[in-house]
Amino acid sequence: MKTRIPITVLIAALMFFAGYAALFIAPDESTMHQIQRVFYFHLSSWMAMFSALSLAFLANVAWLVTRNPKWDWLGVASVEVGVVSCTAGLITGVLWGRPAWGIWWTWDARLTTAFILWLLYISYLLLRGLIEEPQRRASLSAVFGIFAFLDAPLVYFSNRLWRTQHPSPVILGGQNSGLDPTMGKVLLVCMVAVMGVMILVLIDRYRLERLRHELDELRLAADARAANPNSAVTKGAL
Repeated sequence: MKTRIPITVLIAALMFFAGYAALFIAPDESTMHQIQRVFYFHLSSWMAMFSALSLAFLANVAWLVTRNPKWDWLGVASVEVGVVSCTAGLITGVLWGRPAWGIWWTWDARLTTAFILWLLYISYLLLRGLIEEPQRRASLSAVFGIFAFLDAPLVYFSNRLWRTQHPSPVILGGQNSGLDPTMGKVLLVCMVAVMGVMILVLIDRYRLERLRHELDELRLAADARAANPNSAVTKGAL
């Protein structure tokens, strides 16, 4: 815990500096001007989302292969962080879209696939809440999580595959794409800061899920003893 405090303070300071850099260090964008500064945390939120959901996908596959509960803990922790990041990306996108496009929302390929992805992972979390038995909950949510992740590549490639209201990629988007060098440095700082927050929250959420699992095991053992008070486990405890 003592080593955690300096890291938390460091990431908090980095987030503060990232906000300052996005507002005051990054140069003014010639077309959208001040509202463009949302971009630095908008893109960072999506990068955090893709990272978290990719980790959840790997954890879901690992659970189905190994049945080790730690992969289930990592899976749900990553999904919750991914949902928060996706929500931040959608909200910042709406705030940016209104002054840039003149509309709050449009059902183009990028926005629609992103919204569907958000709904899928909200459904993943709801599904887990409906199933009490730990093994069955882990298995069904892992299968559903793998299915939900199929939409993630569509979100990423949507504005490359189709003409969308959303602008074409500014990074690795082909000819005429790219950022001003100062903008690129500010974006990197913001991405590192947001990823740092994501990792801290993910670690805490993983630990919480591990404690929940241990509590479930104790509850199941208590229920078994209550149902069969003459069992060997109960006699041994006495």
